[in-house]
Amino acid sequence: MFGLSELAVILIVVIAVLAAKKLPDLARSAGKSARILKAEARAAKEEGNQVTEAGEGTPRVVRGETVERGEVPPDQRAAS
Repeated sequence: MFGLSELAVILIVVIAVLAAKKLPDLARSAGKSARILKAEARAAKEEGNQVTEAGEGTPRVVRGETVERGEVPPDQRAAS
C-alpha cells in the first residue's frame, strides 16, 4: 500500500503537526547548545595553543627497564 518513503513523509508531517508548539523552543535550544559548544571548542583550542607555545605541552620521556617474565625487577632484588 505505502512505500517506505511515503511512510517517512507521513511520519514527518504528523510529528510537525503534533509538535508545532514545541518546535521553536527546540530550535532555540539547539542553537544555544551549538553556540556554547563552539565557544568551548574555541577556548580549548586557544588553551592548547598557549600550552604548546610555553613548552608545557611537549611529552616527557621517562626511562624505564623491560622486565621479562619470571625475572625479578632490580628494585626487588635487594629486598629478597
